[in-house]
Amino acid sequence: MANLMMRLPISLRSFSVSASSSNGSPPVIGGSSGGVGPMIVELPLEKIRRPLMRTRSNDQNKVKELMDSIRQIGLQVPIDVIEVDGTYYGFSGCHRYEAHQKLGLPTIRCKIRKGTKETLRHHLR
Repeated sequence: MANLMMRLPISLRSFSVSASSSNGSPPVIGGSSGGVGPMIVELPLEKIRRPLMRTRSNDQNKVKELMDSIRQIGLQVPIDVIEVDGTYYGFSGCHRYEAHQKLGLPTIRCKIRKGTKETLRHHLR
């Protein structure tokens, strides 16, 4: 479990925030009201399509370093995912995604943005 302690000036008192999950990251961090803007959630790896995975290879030293870091402190930066018609597409975070796969973790923290088919085509160029 992670704890965060902040000291605020003068009349404000200190407070702490705690969160935990199976891979060191909270299942849902937040989002915005009304579904506008990105939301950070924990998604199963198998639900994320990686359309550029076939054309790119990862630096295995970087993957190993990320695996070590994720084991120790959890994932610190969520991957970016675009949701189009209920399907999730990942275009960034390739090394973090592979590190989660190799660690056998079932989920990964994602920053999800809603997109259209046109948005998806733009990312595939």
